[in-house]
Amino acid sequence: MYRTHTCGELRISDINSQVTLAGWVQRSRKMGGMTFVDLRDRYGITQLVFNEEVDTKLCDEANKLGREFVIQVNGIVNERFNKNTNIPTGDIEIIVSELKILNAAITPPFTIEDNTDGGDDIRMKYRYLDLRRNCVRANLELRHKMTIEVRSYLDKLGFLEVETPVLVGSTPEGARDFVVPSRMNPGQFYALPQSPQILKQLLMVSGFDRYFQIVKCFRDEDLRADRQPEFTQIDCEMSFVVQEDVLNVFEGMSKHLFKSLKGIEITEPFQRISWHDAMKYYGSDKPDMRFEMKFVELMDILKGHGFAVFDDATYVGGICAKGAAIYTRKQLDALTDFVKRPQIGAKGMVYARVEADGSVKSSVDKFYSQEILQKMKQAFEAEPGDLILILSGEDVMKTRKQLSELRLEIASQLGLRDKNQFVCLWVVDFPLFEWDEESERFMAMHHPFTSPKPEDIHLLDTDPGAVRANAYDMVINGVEVGGGSIRIFDSELQNKMFKLLGFTPECAEEQFGFLMNAFKYGAPPHGGLAYGLDRFVSLFAGLDSIRDCIAFPKNNSGRDVMLDAPAPLETSQLEELNLIVKVEE
Repeated sequence: MYRTHTCGELRISDINSQVTLAGWVQRSRKMGGMTFVDLRDRYGITQLVFNEEVDTKLCDEANKLGREFVIQVNGIVNERFNKNTNIPTGDIEIIVSELKILNAAITPPFTIEDNTDGGDDIRMKYRYLDLRRNCVRANLELRHKMTIEVRSYLDKLGFLEVETPVLVGSTPEGARDFVVPSRMNPGQFYALPQSPQILKQLLMVSGFDRYFQIVKCFRDEDLRADRQPEFTQIDCEMSFVVQEDVLNVFEGMSKHLFKSLKGIEITEPFQRISWHDAMKYYGSDKPDMRFEMKFVELMDILKGHGFAVFDDATYVGGICAKGAAIYTRKQLDALTDFVKRPQIGAKGMVYARVEADGSVKSSVDKFYSQEILQKMKQAFEAEPGDLILILSGEDVMKTRKQLSELRLEIASQLGLRDKNQFVCLWVVDFPLFEWDEESERFMAMHHPFTSPKPEDIHLLDTDPGAVRANAYDMVINGVEVGGGSIRIFDSELQNKMFKLLGFTPECAEEQFGFLMNAFKYGAPPHGGLAYGLDRFVSLFAGLDSIRDCIAFPKNNSGRDVMLDAPAPLETSQLEELNLIVKVEE
């Protein structure tokens, strides 16, 4: 056998045992007539000792070892003189009697250590080396444990894991599909699923009343830190449920994951906030609630006093940063520059400090009396030492989103976004539709199968924009980790939904006729949700990007630089698929 133990297994109780280890050379050190080698595998590091006085030839062989050589050693477990309390095997070492080089290695392009000298691009290119690093491996171990716990929890509640197809039909609504040409059906294409949405609804029609799947999904979208072209969902659906049933089951699952994986016991119910209030008070449908800083609207106080920026605005609002009055003019100018960045788009920022004596000092003092500034202070319930930051604009929603970005930025600067603190909430009562100016029609805020709130169904004929969806998102620390809805299960209501979304009867039949036909055979009330597994793991791991909890991720251009994909096809392959490629400059 190649090994009797792993490199993270041996302890002081194993002293004098004869063992065989195998792994990679992490580093080696020569000290006088002794050579010390740290041997690493997935489980840990064990120190090897080669003594020149005992075996000169063996010590010479050890001195030739380079980083990442794959070796096998035999030896005796010995108690270390200089113990290393930073590793579990730090009390012991192996006095090596036999060394075998299984595979020599060239020098890696970056150090295989937690604090590596490799940048993102080089680590992505040599991802198989990056995966040897403890911190990256730990993320994948966490991912594995999460999937085990999810399966165990849902299995105990009677959920069945059912696999759905990867080659499906294209649905132009929503994000762009990745398409796959069919050789056997010339000129026709499959699509890779953006979600198993319709298929899991069909499973409900089939009587599988509790379904889940840990499933790959694909969306041809522009990338950012929390997006990849292929990602993994914890996809779930239940029959004979209302919204409260779904929230209770999956709030319970989330609490189970926190306890089993993080040792955090959450006993209180998750907060709930309506979409309307989330946008009004935080400017985001995924508010970070680890800190307060609720928006305060100031139009009644600050408009009409001769300051044109506010007088001409449709929305004037601000936040109060506790204890931040110590910010210097340079820091405040930097915050102003931040909100004026093109991706945020504010025209400027007004600030006010609450002084030690309770007076308010503002950047627009000449327009406002102390009496007006005191009213503003009272609106925020501000105290001495607090800093008030104000934005204004002609578009209410746009200005709130700008204020949201400012809220997150100053919270980060003040250390209020602790990655070891978790605040979970449900955002509920989303609008069913959003108006698309470009196409001049309603779009589904979630998807066309989301049910309206029963009490709002009558508004579909008179005021569709006021209809609330029977939908919900789970948000943790400002990250949407999951979302879902109660589905439409009535053919007549579903047809009305398609009509409001601009589908012709022919288009609806072509794309979703099989679903509508299935409803005719007795569809139960049903609903569900999907969690982003990658996002959930990255939150638990304290990562800023989901890439490091995915074994082989794509870069920000959607490329796999290790496999050099995507890549052109050979002419013969294109001919076999009946494809002609035309690339426009």
